[in-house]
Amino acid sequence: MPPRLHDTVDDQVSAADTSAAAVALPIAGEVLPTFVETRDEAFVARFLTTVRPWLTRFFEPEVRGLENVPEGAALLVANHNAGVLMPDVWILGDALFQHMGSRGLPYALAHDVLFDVNGLRQALEKLGGVRASPESAHALFAAGHKALVYPGGDREVMRPYRDRHRIVFGPRRGYIKMAIREGVPVVPVVTAGAHEAFMVLDDGGFVARRLGLPKWARINVLPTVLSFPWGLTFGFPPPYLPVPTRIVMDVLPPIHFERSGEEAAVDDAYVERCHDRVVRAMQARFDEIVSTEEIGVRARVMRRWPKAEPIGRFLEDLADGIMARSPFAHAPLGRT
Repeated sequence: MPPRLHDTVDDQVSAADTSAAAVALPIAGEVLPTFVETRDEAFVARFLTTVRPWLTRFFEPEVRGLENVPEGAALLVANHNAGVLMPDVWILGDALFQHMGSRGLPYALAHDVLFDVNGLRQALEKLGGVRASPESAHALFAAGHKALVYPGGDREVMRPYRDRHRIVFGPRRGYIKMAIREGVPVVPVVTAGAHEAFMVLDDGGFVARRLGLPKWARINVLPTVLSFPWGLTFGFPPPYLPVPTRIVMDVLPPIHFERSGEEAAVDDAYVERCHDRVVRAMQARFDEIVSTEEIGVRARVMRRWPKAEPIGRFLEDLADGIMARSPFAHAPLGRT
């Protein structure tokens, strides 16, 4: 399973945490790990200084709307892209760090399995990763911090190339219940162009379900991927060399819901309306970016070599042609 950040608050998290510094809350007779401030600002600064040149070289990112990030507690909700590389995560973190300093950096609610790997857990905690759970979110917001979630998780980070311009959050609504329960605004973040760094021919959701992976491994997809230098791979590909692409990221104005608290959070109809409101706002902005701006591989080629438009158009047409001839071309996508 690749490292990925996403919404897991609907799932039961592990009760194991041997850190003596961990804060815990009793829940139904158990003690679950929750938020503890382990982020190391010096480590974050060194990490971002290291990855920034690579992000600029491969993606030429443009991040807008940072003024929409409010002071105090808020839930940043973003669409996920590009498999294991997750450039959207690092680009957003770098932009917020440069714009607001450490106070603007959200803590990322991450899949708890990542914290069971020694070395990786320490790095994630220093960067601001937190085991995803309602208890962690409550402690974060109570301390006035921001949290970041990618509700689409593996479904969206491995969505097929043909759906690269779609918001695909899937069936989970834990992120929206969290915001309603805690009474914090949702700040949508839309990333366009990032999902052209490689090509997912099919997400393999049907195969994953037939193998029972969502139940026993909490994996919803088993993708077929074209990437460099690995070529055609089945399952989650190892770290790959991304195709240079232009990424545009917009931070939208905060969305405040009319109702909050536990009663509102268990009202399924209300939760669904709030979810739809967030997805509609994000998809509308995504559509606007795609229709009015140059993004993706073609834009990246043209910005570096203005006379190379035929090359960019050829690459774009080639990708579309591969998808059109793929045996998975008409495979249905899950709920948004």
